[in-house]
Amino acid sequence: MRKVVYGINLTADGCCEHTKGNGGADIHVYFTELLKEADLIVYGRKTYELMVPFWPDMAKEQSGPETVNNFAKAFDALDRIVFSKTLKSADDRTKIIRSNPAEEILKLKQQPGKDISIGGVDLPSQLIEQGLVDEFHFVIHPYLAGEGRRLFDTMKMPEQQRLQLVESKVLPSGSVALKYIKQG
Repeated sequence: MRKVVYGINLTADGCCEHTKGNGGADIHVYFTELLKEADLIVYGRKTYELMVPFWPDMAKEQSGPETVNNFAKAFDALDRIVFSKTLKSADDRTKIIRSNPAEEILKLKQQPGKDISIGGVDLPSQLIEQGLVDEFHFVIHPYLAGEGRRLFDTMKMPEQQRLQLVESKVLPSGSVALKYIKQG
């Protein structure tokens, strides 16, 4: 069975807004390696529109530093799904799905393939509530945002989910990458 893997950048005070983040070279290297374990990336509309066309364009142009270009290539190599009831069109590598995300993710987990990477906040929250996320990668950046959206601030879980820390790594920037797996 395929794993659903969630990765996100956070400030030390839990802010998850992309405008508050610090995406240095070591962060790009970390997430590039994570994407290499996947063959599908899944987003909700908001996150999709933040990522596409920016990263596919960056993959074509190769106009950034090597670590950014490598991330862009890894991102662009993946097939994509976006869950949206309002998005009219998507790029050639992306399939729009308008039905229930939990049902679709359950089907995808049963299919052969590598990991399913998910990102953003709203869609992952829905999948976590349903117990469908198997692995969590939280990269904690060494600063306080003081404001902004907090991770899972609107999530309503029917019961607590226990996670097991299986890896931690201090990155050169001082960010800490924490890898958890869902227990049980």
